[in-house]
Amino acid sequence: MPASMNTVVSCGPELRHVSSSVTCARQGVCDKRRHSCGCASCEKRRSPLNTHETAIARKPAVLTLPDVLPARPLVDPLAAYLATLAPKSQTVVMERLSTVARLIGVDAAAMPWHELRAHHLDYIKGRLAEKDPITDKKRAPATINLTLAALRGVLKQARNQNLLTDEEYRRVTEVKGARGSRLPAGRAVPGGELKALVEACRRDPSPAGARDAAILAVLYIGGVRRSEVVALAVADYTADPPTLRVRHGKGDKERLVPLTATAGAALAAWLARRGDRAGRLFLPVSQVGEVHGDGLSSIAVYNMLQKRAAHAGVPHVSPHDLRRSFVSDLLDAGVDLSAAQQLAGHASVVTTARYDRRGETAKRQGVEKLHFPFR
Repeated sequence: MPASMNTVVSCGPELRHVSSSVTCARQGVCDKRRHSCGCASCEKRRSPLNTHETAIARKPAVLTLPDVLPARPLVDPLAAYLATLAPKSQTVVMERLSTVARLIGVDAAAMPWHELRAHHLDYIKGRLAEKDPITDKKRAPATINLTLAALRGVLKQARNQNLLTDEEYRRVTEVKGARGSRLPAGRAVPGGELKALVEACRRDPSPAGARDAAILAVLYIGGVRRSEVVALAVADYTADPPTLRVRHGKGDKERLVPLTATAGAALAAWLARRGDRAGRLFLPVSQVGEVHGDGLSSIAVYNMLQKRAAHAGVPHVSPHDLRRSFVSDLLDAGVDLSAAQQLAGHASVVTTARYDRRGETAKRQGVEKLHFPFR
């Protein structure tokens, strides 16, 4: 039966613990909670695993950041965050963070990003909502929110290094983004303009004409990104059935891209001029018609399209406009949104839906059914 508070218990030959204290022949009263008389039994009870004093001693001291951290973190949170991104995304993020550094009045490389807190992000958001002194225009809400997302990404890495507390990071994540929207960028390329672009390529008898027609086929029929086009190798193309293996997709994702027979014919015409040597699928062509080099750059593809558009008398068109047309025309042909997402290599159907340009045509057709009695 458990002893009550007033029960006499034994604590070695020389001690009697009564209630909350102990009578000791040598030292008089021994505090039962501390067992401080010095006998062997009490010393055992004073084991470091059983004492409150030792528990306090084992608890790490609360130190301020300057006591435990160097002037800069051992691993730069910005560098750690950039390492998680694709090269193109790294460029975009650095552009946005450089804008933030300019607003604050410091160089981006010297900016102590890990010291930002929620109230700093609120201030930055307010400054970004003002007119851009360079363009004299207000930044789009999407641009502001992209900047905030980049800052949160850096601060998440800082939290992983214990440079800010969980509570401080939670407050950072609760900073609300900018509200509003803008019309989507770019446009869909009508069928007539696409045909004019292809004809401009076919009028060029050099290997560049065949190459550019094949690139147009891959951009439109495959919906392939410009960066993916220049990364394609000859080994990534299968002629029967015409299929591309995109090995360097956004987010380091691979996917198979089926092509039509006409797109396959355009690629066959280019490969006949290119030759069968290994390497990149699309190569530079000199002014004298010699195929050479190791591959095209993304800007070379963009410049090519501007050149062909000028020859075809087509308004400005970008490689990504052909990708937008790819998604819009798939959906217009009745392809399921989920299937269009997979073909485009999007991580979310929300992104695929933003590429859809059919809405403007549908609105125009609806308005044309109305009548205003002016004449």
